[in-house]
Amino acid sequence: MKVLESIRLALRGLSANKLRASLTMLGIIIGVGAVIALLSIGEGAQSAITQQIQGIGSNLIFILPGSLSEGRVSFGMGSLASLSEDDAEAIADTLNCPDVAAVSPEFQRSAQIIYRNRNINVSVVGATPAYAFVRKADLAEGQFFAAQDLATSARVAVLGSGAATDLFDDVSPVGQTIRINRIVFRVVGVLEERGGGSGYGGGVDDMVLVPLSTAQTRLFGGATTRFGGRAVTLITASAVDEGRMEAAISQITEVLRKRHRIQYQDDDFTVTSQKDILGVLNQITSILTTFLAAIAAISLLVGGIGIMNIMLVSVTERTREIGIRKAVGAKRHDIMLQFLIEAMVLSIIGGLIGIGFGALVSAIVTATGVLDTQVSPQAVALAVSFSLAVGLFFGLYPATRAASLNPIDALRYE
Repeated sequence: MKVLESIRLALRGLSANKLRASLTMLGIIIGVGAVIALLSIGEGAQSAITQQIQGIGSNLIFILPGSLSEGRVSFGMGSLASLSEDDAEAIADTLNCPDVAAVSPEFQRSAQIIYRNRNINVSVVGATPAYAFVRKADLAEGQFFAAQDLATSARVAVLGSGAATDLFDDVSPVGQTIRINRIVFRVVGVLEERGGGSGYGGGVDDMVLVPLSTAQTRLFGGATTRFGGRAVTLITASAVDEGRMEAAISQITEVLRKRHRIQYQDDDFTVTSQKDILGVLNQITSILTTFLAAIAAISLLVGGIGIMNIMLVSVTERTREIGIRKAVGAKRHDIMLQFLIEAMVLSIIGGLIGIGFGALVSAIVTATGVLDTQVSPQAVALAVSFSLAVGLFFGLYPATRAASLNPIDALRYE
């Protein structure tokens, strides 16, 4: 009953000073709202990353030139031209790598694409017909280039959905001609829209795919590795199933070490899986989200200081009231409980309004179509718990000060 009476008195006091109470709660409202919004955006970003990466297969393996341990991974060809088409063929051999289902060597560079009076600068990827299977690249229209196009270094191209829109708007690109670095190519297909980035090398939507041999000989001029064979910037492979990923990676590593005659020195290549990339990206996103939420939580501390300041003013204003209550029998813990509850009521109301504010911001972000945010119960519980803790912590000193007043001195106070 004492607690209920204290809550009633606290609400009556807040309603008597609405403007002061609102300004006091502002820091709590902003802090809780910012924490909710940032955590929901972070969870939405993690979900989007997971969906994008899983969309191209959870059994995808990347083989890159250079060593991650030495920070030398790059798509440049210079001294890092350590992977070749012959390496890809060796990996594709089921005798060498029985747990690898398909292999796609790639040669990627940036180039200018021109169609009539329009031009864009995007990544041009030289690939093989296996690219469509390995990367799960479905076609919206047309067809993918065939083995015959690869053998003859044909000047044919498959456009990502974004590149197709930039060049042709709503007109079908299939059968049209474009210029890549001033060389004429015929468009034979358009990929389905995927959205976002997909693995190494950027988003597939903004890429232009051509036969690997065409990219190496007609467009960019292919380098060779020190072991012979035309160099590639990346090899992607698909494991037979997700459960055989580790075995496939081990087999690929063994094949490449033998081919590159590596015994005691570091590998001149890096083998990583889609799962590894997903783990790293999610870890980075979690760290950034936590960091931003911690910064937002500073607003809660500022709000707590505001609560303590107002409660100290309230103690001063109500000194005679405290003296009268003590004179009629109120105990020290009764006075302390009353002021603590008042501080926590301020914090709770501010926290509830802040939850609504954070949910509104999340809904606005979702409505823009940039990201599907997710307000989780854990984020709400965390924000509310923190606001309660702030109210309790910063209300403790004013409550202790009120409870410590001498009743005779309090009654004499003017």
